[in-house]
Amino acid sequence: MKVIASSLRKGNVVDIDGRLCVVLKAENFHPGKGTPTTSADLRRIDDGVKVSARWKTTEQVEKADVDEREWDFLYDDPEGYHFMNPETYDQVAAPADVIGDAAAFLEPGMRVFLQTFEGAAISVELPQKTTVEITETEPVVKGQTASSSYKPAMTNVGVRVMVPPHIGVGTRVVINTADNSYVERAKD
Repeated sequence: MKVIASSLRKGNVVDIDGRLCVVLKAENFHPGKGTPTTSADLRRIDDGVKVSARWKTTEQVEKADVDEREWDFLYDDPEGYHFMNPETYDQVAAPADVIGDAAAFLEPGMRVFLQTFEGAAISVELPQKTTVEITETEPVVKGQTASSSYKPAMTNVGVRVMVPPHIGVGTRVVINTADNSYVERAKD
């Protein structure tokens, strides 16, 4: 199936010169003059090599036909990260390089979108938001009340996030899993 290059997103699988590649990062660039382009960082599925590609934003790119459905995360071990299909109870193990940065957010029982090709896991997509607890942060500086000021904090899953000054240790917050940005204080 052909799609325009500007519609590529992280986790999409494309066919480049007969080789399947997972999109790790895609950016559209619109210069003042000249042709807008789309740049993508990709990982080839067959050998794991990372490559880069650039297209005009209106060029057609071949999007591979992969099986994408919800899977439940079970556990991880030296063999990889294990997922179960909630309908058929089939299980698949994904290697650590397929999971990448998403590994910090995976919790047993979490439902994720897993893309598989010929029975092998090739890409994982987390829920857009997740709730974490702040385990370490700087104390509030008196007089620092500007709404745009943020301070660094560490979460219980080992991810650094910038939070507003009023957030302290032990506070549960909702963060965006795509860019590890603070969304809001958890309502639980």
